[in-house]
Amino acid sequence: MATRSRRSERRNQVLSRERIIETAIELLDAGGEAAMTTRALTERLSTGSGAIYYRVGSRDDLLDAATETLVTAALAADPMAVSSLPEDEIRTVALALFDVIAEHPWLATRLIRQVVRKPFGTVTVGIFERIGRQVGALGVPRASWFDAASTLVHYILGAVSQNTAMEGDTPDGSHDRGAFLDATEAAWQNLAEDYPFMHAVASQMHAHDDREQFLTGIAVIVDGLTRLG
Repeated sequence: MATRSRRSERRNQVLSRERIIETAIELLDAGGEAAMTTRALTERLSTGSGAIYYRVGSRDDLLDAATETLVTAALAADPMAVSSLPEDEIRTVALALFDVIAEHPWLATRLIRQVVRKPFGTVTVGIFERIGRQVGALGVPRASWFDAASTLVHYILGAVSQNTAMEGDTPDGSHDRGAFLDATEAAWQNLAEDYPFMHAVASQMHAHDDREQFLTGIAVIVDGLTRLG
């Protein structure tokens, strides 16, 4: 009896909240939200569902915690080059979100849910604060701060979510991006008569880089915001 108690005590000491979240992220990365079940988590951690609920909460609470953990870490990372320019800080935040979602595709949907459903939550507040401070520094009139920051945040999340969807529905990225672009280019090439613009840019499909295209959008929006002052 005493031996069983000591084993239980050691297991509880190892099973921290951080360990549960870390394991949840591993499951999410491997198979998306469908793979992150209570059963899979308890089996991986060799524990019961009660211990998980006690330390983190419900499954939805755990998904929120995993989202917050990754986003907070991404935004806290020091940029390689320090700049005092607001446009550089916006670019840093945007790329941090772009890269962390590229690494964890399931995060796109969860992050949008956080922003929409929990505007008072740590994730939403953290993103808006980082972006909002720079909006003010750009010279945007105070009355337009919310609209300006929202425009940037909505673009960032929308563009990243679209890029994630381009990789297919499977978390392992098994969607053949090259084949998809080939098919799209071929279809656009046949639109010369009625859609001259689409025909003209068809050959640029394979040449474009998602990350650079994303940054171009940020630059266009920032340039527009500087004209509001």
